[in-house]
Amino acid sequence: MSPLSTRHRFRDPRSTKYDFLVSVLVRCPGCAKAAHVVTAPAPAPAGRHDRGLFAPRRLICRSCGTSKQWSGRGVALHRDPHKPAADPYFDIPLWLQTETRHGWVWAYNLEHLDLIRRFVQASLRDGIPWHDHGRKMTVVARLPAWMQHAKNRDEVLRAIDRIHASLVHT
Repeated sequence: MSPLSTRHRFRDPRSTKYDFLVSVLVRCPGCAKAAHVVTAPAPAPAGRHDRGLFAPRRLICRSCGTSKQWSGRGVALHRDPHKPAADPYFDIPLWLQTETRHGWVWAYNLEHLDLIRRFVQASLRDGIPWHDHGRKMTVVARLPAWMQHAKNRDEVLRAIDRIHASLVHT
């Protein structure tokens, strides 16, 4: 078997952070267990088909029954890299996050976490060509530099394993 066939290859699927906002796992403000922020099933007003970033959202906790509605206009996607991450709608801490000595590893949902894992564990990473429009807007292109370094690979993967373990104990 050649050395190249044993390496993991990652190709950027061009996913953006907006692709992972359909369902966000958060820490319930009522019972501190895992809850979901999902797109509310309310119909859009006549002539408007806004099912994207500013679509109404609902916080649902199956453990304690907490339910909140969001239909605001502002979404806070930018966050301080030295503080825990929060969901962009209710500003509630994300469930899928842990701190490392370099910073926080976080994800909106399991698909987002899986994308980060596949990128970090890959020894060969095919990026988007430099001349391609929008190349810096993908999730993996915007990961912190410390997460992209091979020397931190094991630490980041251990952090992702800790995040996965937090789901088992809910």
